Amino acid sequence: MSNPKQSERISVAKTYKLYIAGKFPRSESGRVYPVNDSKGKFLANAAHASRKDVRDSVVAARKAFGGWSSATAYNRGQVLYRVAEMLEGRREQFIAEVSASEGLTDKKTESLVDAAIDRWVWYAGWTDKIATVLGAANPVSGPYFSFTVPEPTGVVGILAPQKSSLLGLVSCLAPVLATGCTAVVVSSANRPLPAITLSEVLATSDLPGGVANILTGQASELGVWLASHGDVNALDPTGADVDARTELAREAANTVKRVLTVPAEEPDWTARPDMSRLRRYLEAKTVWHPLGM
Repeated sequence: MSNPKQSERISVAKTYKLYIAGKFPRSESGRVYPVNDSKGKFLANAAHASRKDVRDSVVAARKAFGGWSSATAYNRGQVLYRVAEMLEGRREQFIAEVSASEGLTDKKTESLVDAAIDRWVWYAGWTDKIATVLGAANPVSGPYFSFTVPEPTGVVGILAPQKSSLLGLVSCLAPVLATGCTAVVVSSANRPLPAITLSEVLATSDLPGGVANILTGQASELGVWLASHGDVNALDPTGADVDARTELAREAANTVKRVLTVPAEEPDWTARPDMSRLRRYLEAKTVWHPLGM
């Protein structure tokens, strides 16, 4: 008879799913891949998204765009602030996952997670200020009013940073949602767990299904499908290999979508944010109206 003290319990390995349209489906392809920590130890299995999963995500994002973009700025701010509250509630889990993914010290990881929560609050606070700062009443010659107002560009594809598994991801996703756009995100391939947990936060917050869709897999495979999709209006290629960005821009040009200009190396995500990412997802609409009518 074996000694119970000598037996070692085998933990149950998790197999995470995708986040599309507010639900958690398996990849259409049925593929999964192993996720390891910074030292090569197995952590979990993640779904390997396919071209069909990208298409389904874009459909969900487009369907959600009308309601999200037409919601009041105040309402969007409250929803995003609620996401920050739930991030705070799962702070310890994010610390553990970022630490395992990025191999950082506890103190450094805590500061990154706190910065990600604060970053989400920062962008949530901009939702009802964008129109005032970026809009204008234009001086014109004649009996007219002329106003310029910013409007969300539409569906945005995001290739999330490969190194910064949470703060970089939040820094790319939060401004998209703050402007009223919807998003399809391809997470860091080797460090997807914080993105998966973020999807669970989004699913249990007040964010409508389809506003943010998170896929796990390879940016080199999925990025080209986002870039060439005719119903994607803008692309953030931050997580793509530098050599692949030219091809992504070429594919995007065929459908006349906006491609963000990003540095070759990942930026310092801990730096103070500014309005640059908000501006990139807005279009200017000018309205003329005759006086006295």
